[in-house]
Amino acid sequence: MVQSKEERVHKVFEKIYGNYDKMNSVISFQQHLRWRKDTMKRMDVKPGAKALDICCGTGDWTIALSEAVGEKGEVIGLDFSKNMLKIGEEKVSNHPIKNIELVHGNAMELPYPDNSFDYVTIGFGLRNVPDYMQVLKEMYRVVKPGGIAVCLETSQPTMIGFKQGYRFYFRFIMPAFGKIFAKSYEEYSWLQESAKDFPGIKELAGMFKKAGFRDVEYKPYTGGVAAVHIGHK
Repeated sequence: MVQSKEERVHKVFEKIYGNYDKMNSVISFQQHLRWRKDTMKRMDVKPGAKALDICCGTGDWTIALSEAVGEKGEVIGLDFSKNMLKIGEEKVSNHPIKNIELVHGNAMELPYPDNSFDYVTIGFGLRNVPDYMQVLKEMYRVVKPGGIAVCLETSQPTMIGFKQGYRFYFRFIMPAFGKIFAKSYEEYSWLQESAKDFPGIKELAGMFKKAGFRDVEYKPYTGGVAAVHIGHK
């Protein structure tokens, strides 16, 4: 029986949750921390705001948003992997600011009314969903007018030489790292497949616009291996 993309991704993350944070650092050579820090600077999150972090995984970006909105703000982290959320719950329980709620849910069908959040984020999760446009439309639906939706994700380098090196790394080196450091070759092989097929930076900007966002901004990181997109409603 052939698994759907959603079933396969769910199986992957239910297995790799214990090594997920360590592998993020290994795979990106710690660059994902710098990318997220710059993204947060660009977002200029206001104290007291309400934010939703979709595909929140183990909750690192959720916690960063929590610190930005402060005690008077509210942050919800949503993910479809209960095992990933378990790691997030451990982090949240030790976090001094008590403004975070972690929710088991599906990015394709967000359980919130229209116009609910000032900020909606998704970090390294969009490439794993079955339908990119459906998730972008859901992000547009739940963000308030005047709010923003933000996607930090792998991208497609265009520079000759760098592009080929990137593809070689994702196809061969990253799964090998998965085998060495997390005993999960098959799972990290799948993650490189999802990165390989993900839209390039301009294509994703076009999808943001098609979903309804205006004044779409984007910035590539580290030669285009990753990029942030920000859409305004």
